[in-house]
Amino acid sequence: MMRWGRGEVQTYVSLFHWHWHAKKLSVPYIANLHHRFHFVTQYMPVTMNTIPYIYITLLLPSPSQPSNSSWNVTDKIGGGSTCYCKHFFISMAVGVGALYLYDKLTTLMMTSDHASVVSMNLFVALLCACIIIGHLLEENRWINESITALLIGLCTGVFILFTTGGKSSHILVFSEDLFFIYLLPPIIFNAGFQVKKKQFFRNFMTIMLFGAVGTLISFCIISLGAIHFFQKLDIDSLKIGDFLAIGAIFSATDSVCTLQVLNQDETPLLYSLVFGEGVVNDATSIVLFKAIQNFDLSHIDLTTALQLLGNFLYLFIASTVLGIFVGLLSAFIIKKLYFGKLIRHSTDREVALMVLMAYLSYMLSELFSLSAILTVFFCGIVMSHYTWHNVTESSRVTTKHVFATLSFIAEIFIFLYVGMDALDIEKWRIVSQSPRKSIGVSSLLLALILVGRAAFVFPLSFLSNLLKNSQSEKIELKQQVTIWWAGLMRGAVSIALAYNQFTRLGHTKLRENAIMITSTITVVLFSTLAFGLMTKPLVRLLLPSSKHVMSLPSPPSTPKSFTVPLLGSQNGPPPSTLRMLLSCIPTRGVHHYWRKFDDSVMRPVFGGRGFVPYVPGSPLEQSVHQWRCT
Repeated sequence: MMRWGRGEVQTYVSLFHWHWHAKKLSVPYIANLHHRFHFVTQYMPVTMNTIPYIYITLLLPSPSQPSNSSWNVTDKIGGGSTCYCKHFFISMAVGVGALYLYDKLTTLMMTSDHASVVSMNLFVALLCACIIIGHLLEENRWINESITALLIGLCTGVFILFTTGGKSSHILVFSEDLFFIYLLPPIIFNAGFQVKKKQFFRNFMTIMLFGAVGTLISFCIISLGAIHFFQKLDIDSLKIGDFLAIGAIFSATDSVCTLQVLNQDETPLLYSLVFGEGVVNDATSIVLFKAIQNFDLSHIDLTTALQLLGNFLYLFIASTVLGIFVGLLSAFIIKKLYFGKLIRHSTDREVALMVLMAYLSYMLSELFSLSAILTVFFCGIVMSHYTWHNVTESSRVTTKHVFATLSFIAEIFIFLYVGMDALDIEKWRIVSQSPRKSIGVSSLLLALILVGRAAFVFPLSFLSNLLKNSQSEKIELKQQVTIWWAGLMRGAVSIALAYNQFTRLGHTKLRENAIMITSTITVVLFSTLAFGLMTKPLVRLLLPSSKHVMSLPSPPSTPKSFTVPLLGSQNGPPPSTLRMLLSCIPTRGVHHYWRKFDDSVMRPVFGGRGFVPYVPGSPLEQSVHQWRCT
């Protein structure tokens, strides 16, 4: 039953009194919405329970008289009501229904048994809205799907904050387990599963320079800057471990906005560098963060620094090896199951086994306290190189779309929640007493991010160009600016690490810790919205015609010897017969020896390209060894 309070009864009596005496008051029809709202609120108390009826009243249909006439609501009241009276009572009924629906939802939210169900329904509805609106705005010059989800999350947070009387701004409580165990794995695995491996490993040294060495440089600059400048902002309760954690937190980039603008086929070199650096950067930041938490940093000396570096290298290498091992194990299991005819062909089993093995790699890494991001990323690369070719064609299509869909939903989920969590009233209430300090910390962190990013992108790009012989493999200045810009945005990884360092179970009562949480949220929001909105125009300005950007061509599915253009490339010199012959001579590089080892040792055991899984009525296995130019 609906609970009527004194405010609701007073509201309806007052409004009915207003309508009934409209003729005596000779009130002209108010077409202006602002004047109507001002007039209505004079007769009703504006409370959370009366807001639905105020909304209905503002939308009351106009009477049949022209706008400059008076309201004759009571004319012929005995012989029959006017059209407006009929609309009035219909609106009254709609208002009662709106109040009943609002009261019902409030009751469900207050009941523990239904609160989670209502929250999940609302969140799923918001996810659908983000996907639909993002699709409609796909061609927009400024907004992409990430920014759309963030803005919808902000608007939803404001609405929830308003409806709960300032008690909460989100319908789901932030949980590190939710982020690190359920949302992050599909995103990172799909990144490794969909990566163009030839481009990735061809630029592997440059990617590692940016992703590992560059992150360490950014980490040092942000940490040292925080140690030096935070004391001037009267933040002196943070320890050395907190300052180092701040460096790791704000070294984690989020290049989703830039990757949504770049085209992998038109700018493969630039896309490969931005994409690869983003994954390695996140993994390096989290490994640094874990290494910092595992050490007692109250007394730092050379031994402690060497131990910290050794722990970092151990986590990096062990995580990579574990991911490769699980990927090879999945390939071996699926290949042997079909080769030995132990089970019948089943797309369901193939897809389920691939999904579970991928998730197992992540959880094993968490179990052994390694870097789960690196583990699941390299597991994705290995599974796409071997396991994916061991399943049937229908399973290949299914797994490709399943992994991409899970990653897409997880990304939208994260940005939507970050938008809602940005208005967490508990932390903003703590820092409200010192707004200047909070603004100063946020501005300082943004400045350190800009400087730390530039401190390694341009020098390391210069170093990488010195090591490249081909002009097409070198990173141009405009591409360097794009890479620098792509790493300015911060995302959910930074927020999750900040919660881990400065809160306990998502809550904090310390002023400095609350300032760090709100400053992290501010940096993430500002960088994503401000820098993200400028990404499309900036990329179009720097790369006006990406089809003509000097970059490595995408690896063709056909051997190079069959795709050498007759008249050559428009950007390069005309080909000669000698160059065409030399292009088919296998160079003795790392890739050549890897292909030789892969064809002779790895693929006979783990399958891969050329392996045809057993299907009743077809050959068991076909090995196709094609000589390819490198």
